[in-house]
Amino acid sequence: MTTRIPEPTPTAEGPAYEGRLLDRPDEEVVDQGASFDMRTLMSRRALLGTGLAGFGSVALAACAAGGSDTSTPSGTAASGSEIPDETAGPYPADGSNGPDVLTRSGILRSDLRSSIGADDPVDGVPLDVTFTVIDMAGGDVPFAGAAVYAWHCDAQGRYSMYSDGVEDETWLRGVQIADADGTVTFTSIIPGCYTGRWTHIHLEVYPDVDSLTDAANAIATSQMALPEDVLAAVYELSAYDGSSRNLSGITLASDNVFGDDGAASQMAAMTGAIDAGYTAALDVRVDTTTEPSGGGAPPANGGGPGGESPPGDGPTEPSS
Repeated sequence: MTTRIPEPTPTAEGPAYEGRLLDRPDEEVVDQGASFDMRTLMSRRALLGTGLAGFGSVALAACAAGGSDTSTPSGTAASGSEIPDETAGPYPADGSNGPDVLTRSGILRSDLRSSIGADDPVDGVPLDVTFTVIDMAGGDVPFAGAAVYAWHCDAQGRYSMYSDGVEDETWLRGVQIADADGTVTFTSIIPGCYTGRWTHIHLEVYPDVDSLTDAANAIATSQMALPEDVLAAVYELSAYDGSSRNLSGITLASDNVFGDDGAASQMAAMTGAIDAGYTAALDVRVDTTTEPSGGGAPPANGGGPGGESPPGDGPTEPSS
């Protein structure tokens, strides 16, 4: 799908878009990053409140929180415990090992099913994911304003921006800003399962949207596991060819990420059905007084236990 790239307006102070000076004047509007998107979105919402806003550009339309009206249950994180720090894996696209989707305008979005600025959703069973970020250091209160970056593979086990043939795609990646209740919600699909890893969704938590400029600013890096009963039913579908076989060869206990405690504080609470889609929820408890030990990306296809290979032509992910 071809998307019109918005053009900046020359001003005495420098190039601007919708009256806002570009953070990166030498780059296109679509490459200004999530912080610029957030300020643009806030400006539009202020205009909407007075009935003056018009339609935004296609490239930045994804910034507004879309999502589904489907409600989700409370998360399942063990009370009092911080969510475990985990590796970001070889395919984070957060700038830590090359590709950086967090610098793209449009990354601030709730619907992850298409590439940024496009309208061609990937195939898969619909899934609404809600993370509730809790500030332990602040007294177990909602972490309003935290930026949550979520990403995962598609039904065939491929990761956008890395896997063969989809290096130019950005689907199944996005950022949302926690509301007053500390919650963010993404509209996505249930990921596929590849050899050697339990089905999972990656997430990074940043203290605010301005911190997205550097992956080192993440205050938590973790993964959410999905329950076996849901996966077993979904993986009977042809879109998930190979996932059922791969899931049968792994357990939570043998998984190299969730094996420490069987995903006790990382297992999603899920409801729904194949035809209507599912909802998943997880409490993400973050302690800003502790030093993050997760994050960091090992080299892609760097080898490792089990020699993981996904169900399709996607990447191996030996330690993610």
